Amino acid sequence: MRAFETEITQTGGALVGPWRQPRQMLQAQTYDAHASIHDDATAQKLGFKGGTIEGPTHFSQFAPLGERLWGRAWFETGCLSAHYRSVCYEGEEVQAILSKPLPATRQCQIQMVKRDGTEVLRGTASVGDSPVATALEARLGELKPLTDPVILRDVKVAQTGKRQLVRMAFDQNMGDLYPFSLRQKLAVITESSPYYSGADNPWGKPIIPMEMLSVLFQYRSKDDPLPVKGPAVGLFADQEIRLLKGPLFEGEEYEVEREVVALSGSRRTESAWVKTRVFDKSGTMVATMLLNAATLKESYAPYEEEYRRLYEAGR
Repeated sequence: MRAFETEITQTGGALVGPWRQPRQMLQAQTYDAHASIHDDATAQKLGFKGGTIEGPTHFSQFAPLGERLWGRAWFETGCLSAHYRSVCYEGEEVQAILSKPLPATRQCQIQMVKRDGTEVLRGTASVGDSPVATALEARLGELKPLTDPVILRDVKVAQTGKRQLVRMAFDQNMGDLYPFSLRQKLAVITESSPYYSGADNPWGKPIIPMEMLSVLFQYRSKDDPLPVKGPAVGLFADQEIRLLKGPLFEGEEYEVEREVVALSGSRRTESAWVKTRVFDKSGTMVATMLLNAATLKESYAPYEEEYRRLYEAGR
């Protein structure tokens, strides 16, 4: 059975997927007892047109391209490493583009664009141990350290959380952060596959799509949260999901462990870069996720007051 029926176009040195309209499924998302950037009213207060589509939703459109290029290896050792460049709203059409790999590497450049040419994300796709740094590995090496933190002032690099048991079954609601089930996602996913819904695949059981691995890995993150000041609104600015011994399976239990690997900032945000390591029941590490969770300074009401108290009083 074929993994995907997606129509793929080859133009020059790239594989190009079809135009798709991703669905926004996080309207009811809450964290820290307040609404998120995926809620229309909250997003509009911060200058967005409405609730934004979560970044990893876009990862599904790259799956058929990766599978076309690398076959089974894509599901077992595939990696998407992306810097989110602009937000996407429900109803907008987007297209995934994957360049052919450079000689002697197993890595490609990736890009997603809107109809008007706006770039939604850019980064790399790869399989196995590519000799070239991924997009986010390179980006980590160029970061300027966070100075004068307010929202993240109690968060430290190398801070590690407790190991947590997670699983994702077809009809399991994934909680306040992700108020929907895997079955509900599969009903509207941009690129459907029989590999996701049944056992007729090389591994003999349903596999979890890469975009839903983000949901699985974050599922219990609020049970052991970082000491971030709030309430404040955050967004995903960079994200890398790497399979080491994939795929991961519906209904199976895994353990996740999170570590802060970097802190950075911009004019509008303070960012915690968190590495999630994922283990199967034998203790083997099967996947990792690197996530830049950026918090909007303007969404934290006492930001200016606390900044002055912390950093301007003695200057």
